[in-house]
Amino acid sequence: MSKKLPYGISNFADMIESGYAYVDKTRFIEQLENENNRYQFFIRPRRFGKSLFLSVLENYYCLGKKEKTDVLFKDLYIGKNPTSEKNKYVIMNFDFSGLDTDNHESFRKSFSDRVQESVRIFLERYNSIFPNSATLLNSLDNKNPGIGAIDLAYAASSNAGIPIFAIIDEYDHFANNLIAMGKSYKNEVKAGGIVRAFYENLKAGTKSVVKRIFITGINPMMLNDLTSGFNMASDYSLLAKYNEMFGFTREEVEWLMQETGVDKNLIKVDMEAYYNGYIFNKNAENKVYNSQMILFLFNQVLLLGKQPEHIIDTNLQTDYERLRRLAENENNREILLQITLDGGIFGNIVEKFSLEKLESEEYFISLLFYLGMLTNGGMQRGRIWLKIPNYSIKTLYFEYIISYIQSLEEKRISISELSNAIDKMAYDGDIKPYLDFFVEKFLKRLSNRDLINFNEKYIKVMMLSSLFASKLYLPVSEEEVAEGYTDIYLQKHPAVPDIKFEYVFEIKYVKTDSTDAEVSAKLAEAKTQIEKYKKDSRFARDNVKFAAIVFRGKAEYESGEA
Repeated sequence: MSKKLPYGISNFADMIESGYAYVDKTRFIEQLENENNRYQFFIRPRRFGKSLFLSVLENYYCLGKKEKTDVLFKDLYIGKNPTSEKNKYVIMNFDFSGLDTDNHESFRKSFSDRVQESVRIFLERYNSIFPNSATLLNSLDNKNPGIGAIDLAYAASSNAGIPIFAIIDEYDHFANNLIAMGKSYKNEVKAGGIVRAFYENLKAGTKSVVKRIFITGINPMMLNDLTSGFNMASDYSLLAKYNEMFGFTREEVEWLMQETGVDKNLIKVDMEAYYNGYIFNKNAENKVYNSQMILFLFNQVLLLGKQPEHIIDTNLQTDYERLRRLAENENNREILLQITLDGGIFGNIVEKFSLEKLESEEYFISLLFYLGMLTNGGMQRGRIWLKIPNYSIKTLYFEYIISYIQSLEEKRISISELSNAIDKMAYDGDIKPYLDFFVEKFLKRLSNRDLINFNEKYIKVMMLSSLFASKLYLPVSEEEVAEGYTDIYLQKHPAVPDIKFEYVFEIKYVKTDSTDAEVSAKLAEAKTQIEKYKKDSRFARDNVKFAAIVFRGKAEYESGEA
């Protein structure tokens, strides 16, 4: 009997007890426990399973859960290889997602209330272990200590002689929101700020009862900004041995399909291209899939019994908004455009950096890496190539390009008009309506400044962005074929089987003052390249059309089928 697919499940005990499949990551508990530093910091992009792993830690280390722990973990690695610290701690959880970041005062109150509520839950959970829990809870209610509530937890643990394992999820969630909203968070993390006070208090607890700490988030920026407020944690995020601690390897994806009854034959999209590709250390053995992206796809397949129309998790929109706001300054906008054009960028990963340095190219590129917008693509010419990890993430860059083009004029581009033009390509074999729309609504919006370094790549990336918006095609750039790489291959969406035509575009560009003869020469060159592409067996079908297109400046084009 198949197990349930764990889509949207982050409670480990519920997952195991309710018959959901769990991809076993418990070997990393042993590794983490054997590290010299017991105060540990780990970051990964959103939707990689961080919250689930924290739930695993809680259920393994929690005092008083020994019998339950034995049952939950009996079939897993750590159940068969238990460590010396199993069930040795009281667990104090903090989750800083969803705080009120509207203004300074509301944030301080929200943060303070969250800490106090976490302490309340801690005291109530272990009331049978802490003999003075009722008195401490009464003090919590009457004195309303806010951040000071954490001292009550220390007192309870100290009196009982039991060490605390502090687990902090989404440590930087509010910071990400403040930055994305264009607001400064300096006052919150500097000396005297409420966030600094919390971490200083946590640090003080390590001198007595706080014996383990595990912190997760999506970037290291705030940890660096806290400086001396919390400087004793070790960041293990970029170590090769922890590359697979979050996310799924290809082998784990195959196992999950078998365990949950997902029919691989129903999946027409290339999972490797769409969801895989993350490498957090150049020496890591395996690439990892974004686990939530895979679970989203599998859930759709199980619900529909066929290839789903929606193959990209709509929750990616949150990441797009963050990307858009981070690129509001000119320098970062240029970096994003360059990454979209080239599929990546050369750079180095900075392990710690402050908000003040975010406009510097090196630090902005590092932030994109931590957010999952870039990943390690290996060494080229002695430099690290950071590439867009997969097609799903590439769509975020496409959306950014469309947003940028929209911002160049007050009148917005009509997506319905664009879709209608692409419909004519897909079903009637007529590319002219689309090319006319593209020139009028995309290219003509560009300023002369935008045209300074304008070339075929710029046209191609804008065209890819516009074609992606229709949802009929899965536009692919630089598809490797028998003799070269296609500029654009319009592969029909697997969930829209009645599309009549696919396309291969070969794109050329000449300046506005180029002669007709020069345009004709470029058109002939494009057609010659297309003849090479036709030799590829994938295109040996009647429904594949080939088009050579030459753009002259930003207002004219000539095209011809080849």
